[in-house]
Order: sequence, then C-alpha cells, then structure tokens
Amino acid sequence: MAVTQQEIESRLWDAADELRVAMPEAQYSSVVFPLMFWKYLSDTWEHHHQEFLDENDLDSLSAEEAREIEYRDYQSFEIPLIYPGTVTERRASWSSILATITQPGLGQRVRASLQAIETANPDKFSRLFGSMTWTSEEVLSGEVLAAVMQAMDRTPKMHEGNMSHDVLGGAYEYLLKRFSDGSGTRAGQFFTPREVVELLVELLDPKGHESVYDPTCGSGGMLIASANLLKAHGGRGYTLKLYGQEAVPDTAGVARMNLFMHNLTQFQVEVGDTLKDPRFKKPDGSVAAFDVILANPPYSLKWKPWTKDQRALGGVAPQSSADWAFVQHMIASMDPKKGRAGVVLPHGVLFRGGQEAAIRQRVLDDDLLEAVIGLPANLFYNTTIPTAILVFRAPGTKAPERQGRVLFIDAAKRFAKGKNRNILTAADIADAVIAYHSSFDDGTPVDHDGAGGLAARFVPTTEIMANGYDLNISRYVKQAAAESEDLGTLIDAYNLARAERQKTEARMLAVLANAGIEGFDE
Repeated sequence: MAVTQQEIESRLWDAADELRVAMPEAQYSSVVFPLMFWKYLSDTWEHHHQEFLDENDLDSLSAEEAREIEYRDYQSFEIPLIYPGTVTERRASWSSILATITQPGLGQRVRASLQAIETANPDKFSRLFGSMTWTSEEVLSGEVLAAVMQAMDRTPKMHEGNMSHDVLGGAYEYLLKRFSDGSGTRAGQFFTPREVVELLVELLDPKGHESVYDPTCGSGGMLIASANLLKAHGGRGYTLKLYGQEAVPDTAGVARMNLFMHNLTQFQVEVGDTLKDPRFKKPDGSVAAFDVILANPPYSLKWKPWTKDQRALGGVAPQSSADWAFVQHMIASMDPKKGRAGVVLPHGVLFRGGQEAAIRQRVLDDDLLEAVIGLPANLFYNTTIPTAILVFRAPGTKAPERQGRVLFIDAAKRFAKGKNRNILTAADIADAVIAYHSSFDDGTPVDHDGAGGLAARFVPTTEIMANGYDLNISRYVKQAAAESEDLGTLIDAYNLARAERQKTEARMLAVLANAGIEGFDE
C-alpha cells in the first residue's frame, strides 16, 4: 500500500519531536536530516539487495561474481561494512545499527556508519552528512538518539517501491518549513519561503539541459524548484545541471541530501565563502559561467572587501554591506550568450549612496538590469523588512524593446496574511510573472495596472540617470508614488474638489428655485 504524504510527515515530525529534551528546535535539522537520509539509503539498498537475491542463483556464483552483478545491475551506491574483520563487524545500514540500539556507544556506531558510507561512495556522498557533532554523547545522549531512531523507524520503508520521490522530497521540504517556522531568525540562513523561490524561478524560466547556479544555496530549495518548474512545464527537470555553494558545512549537507531526496543527481554543492573563495572557476581562474543564477544572500552582511578582484564591476561594495558584492559575483557568473540572474535583496540596494551608488551606475550604464520587483514586507523568517527582486541579463542579451529600459513592478500590496508572516498566493505570483513578461508595442514608458494592487512601468535609463541612478520604486510607479504624496498636496486637492462641488450645488439650487421647487436649501 502506497505511503501518503501526511503519514510520512507525521511520523517524521514525531521523530524530530524526541529532540525537544536535548536541544532547541533550530538545531533539529542537523540531526534529523542525516538520520532520515541514512534510513532512505539503507531502505533503498536493502530493497534492491532483496531484488538481487530473488532474481539470481547465488549457489552458481562466486562472491566476486555476485558482487559484480549486484553493483552493476541493481545498486547505484554501496552500504559497506563497518569494523570489518572484527567480532563487531556489521553492515553500515540503518537496520543493522538499530539492532544494537540498547548497547553502549550508539552515537559512535552511527558516526562510523555514516563515515563509511561517505568513504565508500566518494563521488556521490563525500562530506554529505556534515560535521556529525551530534553523534557525540556530550552533545546528544545515547538515550535520546535511540528514541529518535526508534520513532523514525516507525516511518514506512523509504524506497521507490514503497514511496515516490515526490512524496519523499515533499516530506523533506515539510520538515525544512516546520523547522523554519519554529526556529525564528536563524532559519533564514538555510530556508527561503517556497513561494518567493517559485516567483524567482518563474521569472528566470530555466530550460532543459541548462546550468543553474545558486551561490548562497542554503538547503538547495532554489535548485530543486528550478527542476520542478521545468517538469511542471512539460520538460525534464533531471536534465538541468545544478550547482550551489554554501558557507556552512552542515547546511551544504542538508542541500545535498535534499537534492538526492528529490531524485536529482546532476548536481555539485561546494562548501566555502562565495565572495572570498568561489569554488566554481574556469581554468584561467575567473569564475565559471552559468545560464541561470539565482540567490537570496544574507542581507547587509559585513565582509572583508576585495582589494583586487575581476568581479568588482564599477567598484567595491563597502565593508558594512556585501549586498552589491553578491550581485557583482552573480553578474560575473552569467553566461555571455544567454545568462540571466535574479536576486532577492533589501530595498537599501536601490538607493544607498557611496560605493554602492557607483556600482549601481555602472550596472545601469552597461544596461545589465532588466527589472526591479518590489515585494511585500514580512515575507521571510529572519526579517520583516520589504525586499525586492532584481533581474539581470548578460550584456547585449536584453530583448530589443527592453534595451535602455528597466521594468519596475510594485507588488508590495500583493500578499495574504499568514500566522507568522505574509504569504504570496498563486495569483500573486502569476500576476507578477505576467507583468514581467508584458511588453508595450510602442516602446514608450507606460503605466500598467495589474489585478488588485499591482502596477508596472518601463522606465528609460535616461530618466533613472536624471534621478542620480536612484532605483527607488516609488519614483517610477504611480501606485507607490501616490502613497508617498505629502499631506499638503492631498489637502490642496481636497479643497479644490470641495470648491467645485459647492459651485455645482449653487447652480443646481438656482435652477430649482427658478422652477418653483423648494425644500432643497441646506
């Protein structure tokens, strides 16, 4: 019987909840995800091992022949032995270690198993399980670890014969969201709300066989969403070549496991500081180029500015904020023929002065910025401030009607109230995407009123130049500008309308009086 989404999610949360006596919810992911993935690998390996046993006559095969056939025709990875050649030799599988759960040293055996799996599969699982500090008795007692494993073992077998990758990946995302909802500001470092990711991916529209890169990939959600969108549009998501870099090793492990859970294997996730040490490079040392680059980097991050770097287009971002440094890295990473990039950042990048203004000027002079999309406030787990999506195109690759122009979209009013934060609905996302793809035949800047509180306008770069390269959305979109009108302007408009009304009433009363109709005097 197939496993339901709700069933596996409920069982997995029960397992995670066993950690409440040992650590804050913000740290659950470092334990639950490695255990979950280990169980998935073990269940999958054992399922295929049983198929191998059922379909082959082992009596006619030597041990070497049997192994060759199994790993050629049935298995795509290895679950090796731990402590080989000793009295404690056993398979590094979930079920094998679970059988020893009452014996001392459980955390040590779990760590040995996970390390053995990484070592036996270096091309697939190198550094997959992160630091594994939680396997230490000082961090997590054997009793609590046993309780988590026993609760997780009540989850149905996690293999393709029993559970689709859609269900498995959905369960993983459920836990990511659940941990984020309960862990406050710390969640923002690895989880971007799903609907924001969906909007960004829809705007960039990855195509089959393209490369997709997230320089601050967190848990890998944007890479997975790119494949999911391509699949939803009738393409083959697994043909995308996915690349990510993440500064936190444990979070990079979460991303790798997340991608595997979604049955995506064409990926490479590296660990390191993207600004200081970009891991994807060309032979000449410059950063590698990708078709699609998308990111939600840490906002206003203090950093050590570059002293000499090819990415420093227009200048170097100030030490107080790396926002534009991330943009410069993404611009440098765009494929020259069809590269496009989308990034979520706070509104300060649109108007702050100094070194950021100089970078902004160069980006606009080079006609790299295609669109600025203002999002509602309080969308994220780690900040309530309003943000904006900036979309860039490789030099000379903008559509002809968009060259020398920037599309401004004000979607700040488009959201639904959630329990802890605002949420973009499917309609909000669809209307923003429609506005982004709109074109005006005569090529002039035109206001475009969308459905319910969304407005857009194409603005010539010359107008932005006249405003000192300020990209503040309220300067260019009427909806936002109307909200920022000063009180004096509104009072003048009211007094003018009141005077006109009084004149009209006076004329009406005079006509009525001449006709002998009375009783209308104020």
